[in-house]
This record gives sequence, structure tokens and C-alpha cells, in this order.
Amino acid sequence: MAQVIAERNVRTALMVLAITQLIGWGMLGLPAVLSRAMAADLDMTLAAIFAGSSVLYVAMGVCSPLLAQPFVRYGGRRVMVAGTLLSAPGLVLLSAAQGPVSYYAAWLLLGVAGSATLSTAAYVVLNEIAGPRARQAIGGLMLVTGLSSSIFWPVSSAIAAYVGWRGTCLAYAGLLLLVSLPLLVLALPARPADRQTSASDTAAIAHPAPARSTFYLLVAAIGLNAFVSMGLSAVLIELLKAEGLSPTEAIGFGSMLGVVQISARALDFLGGGRWDGLTTALTAGLALPLSMLLLMLAGGSHAVVAVFILVYGLGSGALAVARATMPLVFYDRAAFAKASAQIALPLNLLSAVSAPILAALLTSYGSNALLALILVFSSAAFLMLLLLRRRRPVHAMAAA
Repeated sequence: MAQVIAERNVRTALMVLAITQLIGWGMLGLPAVLSRAMAADLDMTLAAIFAGSSVLYVAMGVCSPLLAQPFVRYGGRRVMVAGTLLSAPGLVLLSAAQGPVSYYAAWLLLGVAGSATLSTAAYVVLNEIAGPRARQAIGGLMLVTGLSSSIFWPVSSAIAAYVGWRGTCLAYAGLLLLVSLPLLVLALPARPADRQTSASDTAAIAHPAPARSTFYLLVAAIGLNAFVSMGLSAVLIELLKAEGLSPTEAIGFGSMLGVVQISARALDFLGGGRWDGLTTALTAGLALPLSMLLLMLAGGSHAVVAVFILVYGLGSGALAVARATMPLVFYDRAAFAKASAQIALPLNLLSAVSAPILAALLTSYGSNALLALILVFSSAAFLMLLLLRRRRPVHAMAAA
């Protein structure tokens, strides 16, 4: 009976988190769709409008380690409820922005709220509820949330056509309060009480904390791969143009990337019970430097570019899951929340600066300079993953 209830709780948590994460990430994609209208209304450049996302990631990164203790003490659900209550005023402030100061203040508030509601918080909740099955649960969640832009970009465009970008912000604030908040409060299962954890379950999830140097290797590998994937996704179209493709061809090839990445997440989810996050990272991590070498040698060949999209898409898609699940290899259920919150700081900071750095390299020094930097970073990340493989805890050997 307890097993049936546990499985039902995992399914319910996945459903609730899938909806709330889709809404959370979807509403933050407003600049991607409405940037020109926002720039014209606020008398700001497009670059300045998109800088709001950098403010968001920096705020999320800085605040995430501060939430490590609240995650442990109060549980992920309560932290997510508090963050959702803070997100709605952030969107209201964004809708009322009159210039750069109020515009960036809104993104700052949304970043603070996002640290309590997006990705890391959801993974913490799944780890609390799913326990040893958290890895596959997280993979399933990421498979769904990868569709956020595909769903919300056209929705945002349609809403803005009637009420403008400011009205769209208010509509999403209402969506948070009327849909996300009730789901988190009323439908998301509470974490099991510590005293209800069985002895066998405790034995399965408890293990000694890894050395601090292992944590640093984990942060470096995750951070470098995130820098590559986040930055390259932002400049991919311009990079393909620089490699000799026409604008239409670059957009066509670029649009294939999302499909391949989602496919990689699906494959990882289907095999989630057969290997752990570190095994996924090692396999996918090798794909990134190989794909960079392919593109450097492409010479504008459509066939080679297509292979690049396939190899890079599979690697980056699987690495997105591995970034969230690798800590489960080294940390038990109790330590996972703290480790994930601490990893979020460098992860979000690198995500915030990756696109501007790669864009500057591309425009100032050309595509070869950009690809060389990515090749070095992805190769270094792969070497760190090899070192982490040698430090895999004994309890994780069988799972690998």
C-alpha cells in the first residue's frame, strides 16, 4: 500500500511541476517574442532589453545558495510557494516599467523569485518525493519543460496582439496566482517526514559526503558545459551564417536543434533506470568537442552542418539532464538540496555571461575564435568528467 501511495505521489508531483515549470519558464521568454515592442515602448535598444535575462540569471545564481538551508528546513514545496508569491509582483512591476531602472528592477525581482521556483527547486521537490527514483523523475520533468518556448512563444504573441506586452505580463501574473499557486499549495504532495523513511530506504540513499575537491570538479564540469550550451544556443544562427550558410538555411538548420535536443532527453528518460547522470554526462560530453571539430571542418557543407546539428543536439540535450542529475551520484537525498543550491550560483552566472562573450568573439574575431574557445571549454569539461568517474562512490558503481 505504501508503495502505491509513493508512486501516486511521484506521478502527481510530476504533473504539478510540469505545469508550473512550463508556466514559469514560458513567461520568462517574453523578450524573445516581444522584444521589439518592449524596446520601442521603453526607448531601449534590443540588446538592453535582452540584458534583462542576464539580470535574471545573475539574481538566480546569487540567491540560490542562500536557499540551501530553507530547502532543507522547510522543504521544496514551501520554498516554491513563497517564490511564486514573489513572481507575480515581479511581472506586475515589469508591466509598469517606464525605463531601464524599473525594467531591470523587475527582472531582478523575477530572478530572486526564480531561484525559489525554477529548475533547482523542482529538482529538490522530486528528490524529496521520489527518493532513489529521482533521476528518472527529473528526466521526465525536463522532457516536458523543454517544450516551454514552443508552447509559450506563440501564446505570448497571440495575447500581446490583443492587450500588448504590458497586458501580457499582467495575464501571466494572473496565471501564476490562479493556476501555479493553487497547484503548489493544494496538489503538490508534501515531502515525507524523516521519521517515515524506512530503514531500507535510508540505507539505499545515505552515503558519506564526497570530498570538497569532488564538489569543485562537479561545479566546473557542469558550469563549463552550461556555458557552451547556453551561449551557443543564443548565437547559433549567426554562427551558421558566419560558416557560409544563407539566413534561410541557418534558420532552417537552427530550428532542427530543439527537436534533436528533445529527442536526446526522451532517450535518456526511457533509459533512465539503466544508467546514472555521470554516465550520461560522459557520453554526451564527448559529443560537444567532436561537434565543434566537425563544424570547424565543415567549409559550408550542408551535409556536415546537418551532422553537426545532430551530434551537438544529442550531446547538449542529454547534458541538460545530466547537469540536474549528476549530483545524485555523489550526494544522498538529504545533501542533494544543499549541493544543488550551491551549484546553481556558478551555473547561472556562467549562463548569464555566455551569450555576450560568444557574441563578442563572433563579431570581433570570427567563427573560428568562437569554436576554438568552445572546443577548449568542452574538452576541459570532459576531462573533469573523467576525473569524476574515478571518484564515483562505491554505492553508485552497480547503478552505472
